Amino acid sequence: MAPVNDPHWIIHLPTTLTRVDEVAALAMALRRSLGHVLAIDFGEATLSEEDRQFLRTRVWCDHPMPGGGRCARRSDHLGGCSEAADVVDDSARQAPEG
Repeated sequence: MAPVNDPHWIIHLPTTLTRVDEVAALAMALRRSLGHVLAIDFGEATLSEEDRQFLRTRVWCDHPMPGGGRCARRSDHLGGCSEAADVVDDSARQAPEG
């Protein structure tokens, strides 16, 4: 096991997508598909425009939950946190522009 102070690495994975909602959907699909891979910390996933990578948008809430888990809901979710990624409460969320 590596010492705690070893640096962690980030994978920057460019896409051909041009809308933030499409990129967020891709991130969710990757989480569903690769969530079993313990080396990937999906809770810390962020999105950024290609030419503005210093401005990042979190994908998931990742708030600590009782018992040691983390909230798996979208970062802008309404209502309470949940460790279940499939919890949806979009009733008051505005539709994306476009």
